[in-house]
Amino acid sequence: MKILYFALGLLFANVAISQTHQITKHNGEQLDVNFIKTENGLVYYSLNGSSEEVKISKHAVSSITNKQTKTTQKVSDKIVVDSKDDFKMVTVLPQEKTIGLKQAASFTGVSTRTKGEPPIANQKQTAMRIKSKSASNGYPFVSIIEKGNGQYEAVAYVY
Repeated sequence: MKILYFALGLLFANVAISQTHQITKHNGEQLDVNFIKTENGLVYYSLNGSSEEVKISKHAVSSITNKQTKTTQKVSDKIVVDSKDDFKMVTVLPQEKTIGLKQAASFTGVSTRTKGEPPIANQKQTAMRIKSKSASNGYPFVSIIEKGNGQYEAVAYVY
């Protein structure tokens, strides 16, 4: 009877702690996880032995592989920014969608203000200037934080 209980306990313990998916990040790191969902630009998963949801930006994740069926789902393409001319490839992300990306640099400045133009046009010009600066340094992601008095802080991210 003890052997039966031991065998059943071992069987259920193995199922409870086994990880069902493998997340491959763009930096080459691989994580064995229990995949939960992809929603609003974030990938939700739980780690070994935990039921707590952990989230990571979809931009940091290359693919998710189901270990049981051996199927791979592509999450995002890797963005490579080589020069200032690649400023269109730089992605502006909200601060909450940078989880899993490494902060590379931070810079501040004054927003572009052109007399007679609406505020949205000024924001677009400022974003374009920030994207050009990020591209010239090789940073594929940037988060812009507007401050008072026309000031901004931009944080650049890499994989």
